[in-house]
Amino acid sequence: MKIPKTTNRYCPYCKKQTEQKIKLVSTGFKRGTLTRGSISRARSRGLGRGIGNKGRWGSRPAISKHKRKSKTTKKTNIMYTCKECGKSKYQKKGKRAGKQLQE
Repeated sequence: MKIPKTTNRYCPYCKKQTEQKIKLVSTGFKRGTLTRGSISRARSRGLGRGIGNKGRWGSRPAISKHKRKSKTTKKTNIMYTCKECGKSKYQKKGKRAGKQLQE
């Protein structure tokens, strides 16, 4: 995705228009191992162990190529850092853009 390196924006800390650096921040988050419905949590409860059909916690067939991913582009979050005070303003509004980010 193409975005400019710097832009002139209002800084809420300096309370004036300043030049700000732009940085892309990832939107995703990692899931924990002990979240509800996780296999490791089920195993610690004693499910999916032993002899016989494991049912839901058994081995699953391979996922086909088309079922793996449905989105063609990722949403992006933008971090603006003021060059005068050095403080960052994190803009959470993720935009799904393939080529050009319109601001």
